[in-house]
Amino acid sequence: MELLSEIINDLPDGRVQSVCIGLNWTAVVIESGGIKQCGLSSTLSKGHEHSHEPDVLLAGKLEELSGRELAAYAKEDNPTLASIGVAAINALLHHDPKRWNEANAEDILAAQGAGKRIVLVGSFHFTAHIRDVVKELIVLEQNPGVDELPAEIAPAVLPQAEVVAITGMTIVNHTLEGLLELCSPKTFVMVLGPSTPLSSVLFKYGVDHISGAVVTDIDPVLRVIQQGGNFHQVRRSGVRLVNMSRQK
Repeated sequence: MELLSEIINDLPDGRVQSVCIGLNWTAVVIESGGIKQCGLSSTLSKGHEHSHEPDVLLAGKLEELSGRELAAYAKEDNPTLASIGVAAINALLHHDPKRWNEANAEDILAAQGAGKRIVLVGSFHFTAHIRDVVKELIVLEQNPGVDELPAEIAPAVLPQAEVVAITGMTIVNHTLEGLLELCSPKTFVMVLGPSTPLSSVLFKYGVDHISGAVVTDIDPVLRVIQQGGNFHQVRRSGVRLVNMSRQK
């Protein structure tokens, strides 16, 4: 939790305007310093249960919390609350466009991994393209499909990887720090996906490149999320993909 704590401690506070927990994505809108921003996170949940214990105890009242109080949910074990917290972090982070570039994350990964041993933590749409250019490709997934391996073998494969790409969803499920500790200092490490905070704190933990998302048109994005849209739909509604690299 040190990584999350450090990110949260660097955040300004703000007034929560809305919290939207969609089927696939969670969005939080916060106004801070006169600027309104929307942050995204993958929606994780425990699954539907007929119980008396609500997943979100303050449902309907989350706007009464401050931005930083909501961001602190990122450290909760409850996956729904953690999703809200990560989205709040992304809504509060100071945007520094001077550090961004809009290069294609797939192209960056292909260039870094050409002829090398690469491990992907999470399934990505570009896996087939990457497989064509790398020496060896291992894909780890919690629920592995065809040509994928279980995430549990990460300790056996990450230390030998030359390039590692990790889904930002690992920030939500609290596995990112452990995965980063398994990577060699010589490994090129990338964290990517809309949940990924565009925070330089990640660079202190061994990340070399961040690929995240910035919401440019809040209302259409919220509408698509509320109606169960996937990320391709959300992106078309008003999301910009940006990259940050560690300054050496």
